[in-house]
Formats: sequence, structure tokens, C-alpha cells
Amino acid sequence: MGAEDLEKYETEMELQLYREYRDVVGLFSHVVETERRFYLCNSVDVKVRSDGGEVYFDVTMSDAWVWDVYRPARFVKNVRVVTFKDVNIEELAKSDLQVPGNEGFGR
Repeated sequence: MGAEDLEKYETEMELQLYREYRDVVGLFSHVVETERRFYLCNSVDVKVRSDGGEVYFDVTMSDAWVWDVYRPARFVKNVRVVTFKDVNIEELAKSDLQVPGNEGFGR
């Protein structure tokens, strides 16, 4: 497999992942971003911990979907992430999940 074939394969996999994301995002209430991954989930809990002066985040999620092109099964019942880096959590509003359509155009 040449470099061009590999790039084409990766592009196709990313497009397929985006399409899956678009199809499932309405099933979830939260977006969680860590330094390594992006998650959709319905339940998230973050605890700030400290050990020897170091602060870290202990994040637990349930009913999750993982944005990972190389992962064969992206739906996960429970996830636990421990990280020293920032964690971003957003609650999705139902209006955020609707893709604008062509309503009102051409009428």
C-alpha cells in the first residue's frame, strides 16, 4: 500500500466517522474533550484530585460514544479517564443538535 492509498483510506475512515457522529449526536446530552479523545455521553462526573502536590482530573462517563477512527466499537457502557491535562465538558442543547436545513429557502 502506497502513501497515496493510505491517505485515501484514512480520509474515507474519517468521513465515515463524521457521518456516524452526525447520526448519533442526538442520542447524547454531553460532549467531553480530553487531551486524547472526544466523547459523547449521557452522564459525566469530574473529580479534581491531588497527589503529592500534583492536581489531576478523574472523569467518569457512562453511555458513551468515542471519537476514534481506529476503534472498531465506539459505543462504551462506562469510561474512566485520569488526566493531568484540561478537560472540557459541555451540555448539549437540543437546538445545537439540529443541522440547519433548507427551510424557508426558495419559497
